[in-house]
Amino acid sequence: MRKQIGFGALAAASVLVLAGCTGGGTTDTTGDDAAEGGAELVVWTDAEREEALAVAAEAFEAETGATVTLVQKNFEDLRNDFIAQVPTGEGPDITVGAHDWLGALVAAGVVDTIDLGEKAQEFEQVALDAMTYDGQLYGLPYSLETIALIQNVELVGEEAPATWDEMIANGLAAGTERPFVINTAGETGDAYTMYGFQTSFGAPVFVQDASGSYTNEVGMGGAAGEAFAGWLGANGANGTGYIATTVDYDINNELFNSGAAPYTIQGPWAIPSFTDVEVAVNPIPSAGGETAAPFVGVQGFYLSSQSENALLAQDFLVNYLGTEDAQRTLYEADPRIPAWSTLAEEVSSDPIVAGFVASAQSGVPMPSIPEMGSVWDLWNAAQVQIINGADPAGTWNTMIADLEAALAG
Repeated sequence: MRKQIGFGALAAASVLVLAGCTGGGTTDTTGDDAAEGGAELVVWTDAEREEALAVAAEAFEAETGATVTLVQKNFEDLRNDFIAQVPTGEGPDITVGAHDWLGALVAAGVVDTIDLGEKAQEFEQVALDAMTYDGQLYGLPYSLETIALIQNVELVGEEAPATWDEMIANGLAAGTERPFVINTAGETGDAYTMYGFQTSFGAPVFVQDASGSYTNEVGMGGAAGEAFAGWLGANGANGTGYIATTVDYDINNELFNSGAAPYTIQGPWAIPSFTDVEVAVNPIPSAGGETAAPFVGVQGFYLSSQSENALLAQDFLVNYLGTEDAQRTLYEADPRIPAWSTLAEEVSSDPIVAGFVASAQSGVPMPSIPEMGSVWDLWNAAQVQIINGADPAGTWNTMIADLEAALAG
């Protein structure tokens, strides 16, 4: 569904020396573990993050006398290996990972909570929300990714349209083949890309509680969901035709890059495809009257529930990876939107990055609860059927009933 690339927004920098990065004002969480000296922390990483972690590890080793062993693994293997090996005592103390693994990690009992203390205020709130489950923080975030409105500056300028109607009017005035194009993954459906429009109708996939954690209560039923479905149908095959199941990822990008459509919804991974267009990036406009809140993906670091050096691992996470210098080194190793707020502001000097940051700040974490795995097939299929002309309310309500039955089972 998503493809990753780096932003490349910052100029290359010299290697950062992180000695002293535990500067004044932080809480000493090392306890007896650090005092023992000779303790070992095992950290699982992938190739993209290994060099940046090595810099923080070197400073940590110099200051604590502990050893940090970095084990490089394929990113796609990390979650399953972590779940399988932590209970056996063969897993790491810390692993890099995506926030939407969290429900499975908590259900398997392999991940522990962490305490950022005052450091929490340094991170984007959506990043902290993503790493929170049942009101408890389980990970140190470091990067964000989301989608946004991308527009052809030559055709429609740089100013962000506030609403769907305004965007379509601008697109029609541009005189292009289409006023707007969006990927539906063809006949498969792509509720991920469509989600910003759906939330603008007040129809979240799941209800969030007061702490921001997702519950297993489906939130996209009722009048709000029917309103979104009606809008989707009105812009599908039996309506304006602005949304079509003939458009997959590659066709979407070709239509935008060729100037056939002045607006699209895409992520930063698609920017290199737009070689023939001067682009501007802005938040997704509202179709339903509320703020469009796309899904935000977060990556960060998890602490094993079976770590024999848990306090030492907490110290490494909070006081060595939870610093601006360490977060900057991670950014330079694999440029993604930083979760560290001042760094996100700094890299927003690039207007393309700034647009994705703004979109992320209005977004919501993709649910990490296990129930999310039951949603995609039914949700995508219903959207495709509606776009292709099926009764919007009836199709949507059938999908809701089928989803609730699947979750109850």
